[in-house]
Amino acid sequence: MPPDSAFTDGNSPGGQAPFLAALAPGINIIRMALLGLGILRDEAAVKSISRQGDYRELLRGPLFYASTITLATLFYWRTSPIGIAAICNLCAGDGVADIMGRRFGRHKLPYNDKKSFIGSVSMACAGFLVSVGYMHYFSSFGFMKESWDIALRFLFVSVSSAIIESLPISTDLDDNLTVPLTSFLLGSAIF
Repeated sequence: MPPDSAFTDGNSPGGQAPFLAALAPGINIIRMALLGLGILRDEAAVKSISRQGDYRELLRGPLFYASTITLATLFYWRTSPIGIAAICNLCAGDGVADIMGRRFGRHKLPYNDKKSFIGSVSMACAGFLVSVGYMHYFSSFGFMKESWDIALRFLFVSVSSAIIESLPISTDLDDNLTVPLTSFLLGSAIF
């Protein structure tokens, strides 16, 4: 069934879809803030989300993660490669980098002994492949056009995000902030 013309520009009738879709991750922002500030107590949630078991950690990485998904959904919805790049590099790219780096990351980067070559390469590959997959998916519904040009731009953003994530500053600031910020800024410049 071809997409209804009211939906081809990525907007629902009334334009409420981005707000409704951003509601779930938006609620997670509030939840991370309340847990991270110690207002809401849930030790099981803190242990499952944080690395050290400290509730204050939720004010960094997990809060940035939920914020990225919420903002990308609100501002870029289904029609922009910028939102796709930000979410895919953060979720797929950084997620795969962590798994591959922990499992196979014996060879550390010369400029950051907390990051590995295999983790960085895995991040760039996963972020790129999933971005292209989502471009194809959204294109199949008529929300955006797919092209080799956009795919090459996804590659550039994914490789750049992996390089930024590999730098020591990403460890200090939190890669859940630097990766989407890189994707948003670079994506805004090249898409």
